[in-house]
Amino acid sequence: MATSTEIEPHQERAERRGQGDREPVRDELPMERLDRNSIELMGQLRVAGTGVQVLLAFLLVVPFNARWSRVTAFDRYVYFVTLLCIAAAAVLLIAPSVHHRMLFRRGEKAYLVSLGNRLAIIAMALVTIGLTGILLLISHVLFGGLTAAIVAAVALGGVVTLWFGLPLRRDHRH
Repeated sequence: MATSTEIEPHQERAERRGQGDREPVRDELPMERLDRNSIELMGQLRVAGTGVQVLLAFLLVVPFNARWSRVTAFDRYVYFVTLLCIAAAAVLLIAPSVHHRMLFRRGEKAYLVSLGNRLAIIAMALVTIGLTGILLLISHVLFGGLTAAIVAAVALGGVVTLWFGLPLRRDHRH
């Protein structure tokens, strides 16, 4: 004979079927969903974090280049804003791992997944600004103002469209 603990998860799963969730119905309990979301988030943060670390390393080396003394004040400001954006993005992308280490045994998984998601989105907005800044800086040093403006505008438009516009458009349709 089945015990109540064997029946309850199946009943809970059956009750959730057909709910107005935007996510497809899966045969998983709330904690299983949080576990899956947490694993997916950490994997995505690893990918983004590696890219941001490479960008930050590049930016940290730039001022030590022999040609750096010949850049304009505009280039220095673009560089500094770009450096700050990429550094802030790195901090935001690392934060969920630190929070997880500090709170993982305290039943805070829902909070960790929610906060990690928000921090990752903010970090990607900063990376968008940082990528645009890097391309603006390099284009300005190599080719001057008009080319730099075009490259920066195309880069900003492309990244915003691919990273934010398409998912928001899809979300709006549903």
